Amino acid sequence: MFGYFCVMITDETIIALSTPPGIGAIGVIRLSGKEAISITNSVFSGKDLLQQESHTIHFGMIKDGNVIIDEVLVSLFIAPKSYTKENVVEISCHGSNYIIQQIISLLIRKGASAAKPGEFTLRAFLNGGLDLSQAEAVADLISSDSQAAHSVAMNQLRGGFSTELNQLREKLIHFASMIELELDFAEEDVEFANRDQLQALIDQITLVINKLIRSFELGNVIKQGINTVIAGRPNAGKSTLLNALLNEERAIVSEIAGTTRDTIEEVLNINGINFRLIDTAGIREAKDAIEIIGVEKTMEKISQSAVLVYLFDVINMSASEIKEDIAKLYKPGVAFLAVANKMDLTYNDRLAELDLPKDINFIAISAKENRQIDDLKQMLYETAVGDQLSDSHTMVTNIRHVEALQKTQHALAQVSNGMVNPVTSDFLATDIKQALYYLGEITGQVTTDDLLENIFSKFCIGK
Repeated sequence: MFGYFCVMITDETIIALSTPPGIGAIGVIRLSGKEAISITNSVFSGKDLLQQESHTIHFGMIKDGNVIIDEVLVSLFIAPKSYTKENVVEISCHGSNYIIQQIISLLIRKGASAAKPGEFTLRAFLNGGLDLSQAEAVADLISSDSQAAHSVAMNQLRGGFSTELNQLREKLIHFASMIELELDFAEEDVEFANRDQLQALIDQITLVINKLIRSFELGNVIKQGINTVIAGRPNAGKSTLLNALLNEERAIVSEIAGTTRDTIEEVLNINGINFRLIDTAGIREAKDAIEIIGVEKTMEKISQSAVLVYLFDVINMSASEIKEDIAKLYKPGVAFLAVANKMDLTYNDRLAELDLPKDINFIAISAKENRQIDDLKQMLYETAVGDQLSDSHTMVTNIRHVEALQKTQHALAQVSNGMVNPVTSDFLATDIKQALYYLGEITGQVTTDDLLENIFSKFCIGK
């Protein structure tokens, strides 16, 4: 589909609604292509749009023959000074579905074609306005629902990720060219590429790639939200804690053990990060079929969590019971936070008396009395994020990028092996080309039709 589409893309003027569908104050209809201005001009009653300058706005009417459809504002962006690097027109009309469809239908009759999902951004990429990772950041920016997700997407859209990769790629290209030169002088047995310098560069690139791959763990949860499971025994106060964190009565609170049979999920924003809080059924020997399902769901959610909040009743549980729960719930790679609840009913030094594991983060709260809840929120943030977020910190949020980085990593390891166990220059050149290929896949120096279709088909229409 996209193979043919990519060849033909510059021959058509495309049109789509760029604002969300539905009734609103205004709707914005966007056209892009060589004939975008002339097609619009053919139905516009006002100034001659063909004689106007770029980045100007003009008031007038859209007319179908003698019938006025709407009064509009028309914004002009003349190539190459536009998002797609083509002529772009944006028509701001009243937000009636009828009016919007009438205008789009009229402009299609005049020669425009309905845009496919992501086609405007695809044109921006194909015309050199964005690289591929920046184009993907556009979709991330549109779907961002927290300050952190917005910041990460903006950094990528502004080229932070691309700049770092391109600098490494240029250095690697230099060595690739030197080794290619060696192949031209193979009979003379000369080396133009200093092997020690090449190994130093590989070490440098590998260090950066490792950092980027590790950043995906945080970058992905920022993009998707951090799965945070609240687990513990019945009547530990899990539902009370959920209500206290959300500052609303979201979960039913009861003294009857086993009240929560199913999971309850809500989103809590802490310092710009979305935590997807999941209140679970109490962990105990289930007494009926429904409770069995609830406990099974609890264990499933725990296995999928990025942060696990283990809540225990500091009054009624012994140290051995708490340690037994921790041993059962703790999973490598999952941030673990133990929370002692009901401290309003006991002494503050109770935790010291319990002699609990020193390598687990503990905090004492009273969910019922709303004590230490702000401190718990801050500890949640520090446990999940810490100081890893900064404007200068490049973060990977896309699984496609991670897979390409891992393949690059493998190819570079092959280059290193080829220098430790000497191979001929043509083998080294092949492995370096593989590394360059995978790096190029991220930013779009290397693309396939299937890759482009997979990426841009997920965009909304009109972007």
